This record gives sequence, C-alpha cells and structure tokens, in this order.
Amino acid sequence: MRTSKTRLASGAGDGGAEGSGGRQWARADATRHALLTAALQVFADRGYADAGIAEIVERSGISVGSLYHHYGGKAGLYVALWEDLTAEQEASAAQAVSAARKDGESDPIALFTAGARAYLRVCWERREAARLFLAGEGPSGSSLMRRSRAQHWIAQNTKLLRGPSGDEPAGRPEQVLSLVLTTVIGEAGREIATAENETEAAEIIDEVCRILIRLAR
Repeated sequence: MRTSKTRLASGAGDGGAEGSGGRQWARADATRHALLTAALQVFADRGYADAGIAEIVERSGISVGSLYHHYGGKAGLYVALWEDLTAEQEASAAQAVSAARKDGESDPIALFTAGARAYLRVCWERREAARLFLAGEGPSGSSLMRRSRAQHWIAQNTKLLRGPSGDEPAGRPEQVLSLVLTTVIGEAGREIATAENETEAAEIIDEVCRILIRLAR
C-alpha cells in the first residue's frame, strides 16, 4: 500500500507513465480488497466447503477472471485471508512488546503478556476472520499451514520468555511451558472471537492474561 501511494503521488504532477502505473496499482489493490471482503463474508455465511466462487464474484462485483488472476481460486482466497489475519496478529503483538520495552519494561513475563494481550485483542477486532480459521475448516493443506504457524509462535514465545538468554538453546521445561502458554492463548482466541460483545471480550482477555502470568511464574 505504501508503494501505491508513492507512485500516485510521484505521477500526479506530470500525468506521466509513473502516474498511470500508480493508478493501475491502486485499482489492483481495490480489486483484491473487494474479493477478500466478499470471500470472508461468503466463507462466514456458508463455511469454506459450501462457499461458491459464483457468490463471491457476485458479492464483490469483480469478474471471475480477475478472481482467478489474483488468487487462483477459492483456496487462494482462504490462504490470503489467513495470511492477512496472522500478519496483523503478529505485528500487533510485536508492537506491544516493543512499546513495553521502550517504557522500561524488562521482565520477560510482562513482555510476553503484553504481546499476548495485543494478539487477543486482534482476535476480537477481526472476529469474523478469527472464527473462520479457529473453526479448523479450510482447503487441503490448511491444517499443516496452521500447525507450522503454531510452531513458529511457540518458538518465538520461548525466546521471549527466556529474556536475555533467548538466543541460547531452550531446555525441555522451557519448551513445554511455551507450548502450554501458546495453547492457552489459542484457545482463548476462540472464546474471544465468539464473545457476545466488547465488554465480555475484554473481560476474557484480562482473565487470560492473569492466568498466563500465574502459569509462567
């Protein structure tokens, strides 16, 4: 998105080829956004297995040819939505940890909890997408994709919880603790995504963070 804005700005003054390229980039970005928005709606309404390309195309107002050009089909849309959500969760958690460090926090458990809170907040803010992926339904290979992602999160959490010694190999107790805490966060995300309202979601997040601190210590 930053690239498209730069191109549009640089070409706006002279109307040259760079401006034309920026407009094409922006149109492609708008097309992808419309397709992903429609796909999420249809997946949420029908479930992945029963979702149809025709309905996604109808809701998006984009041609079926463009859908296949950008995503290759229904599975590609699912993967793109999943990658978008997980990237936002990871970025939000990383930003929270970084902000806590800048404020002078050095306790690994406090930093871990700050990241977990931010991650869980995204589960509420993006609850429609979170519900879709937490349900476990998806195209062939999606379970492996989620398992690989979980392993990545466990490794990151293990490193964070170990503090200054995070670059050294972790022992079995530390690995198991990280596995348990990451699993708690994942299950909590499911509850938060299905909460009745924001107040309930916030209460669950607060309680989960208290539990994480007790378990980690």
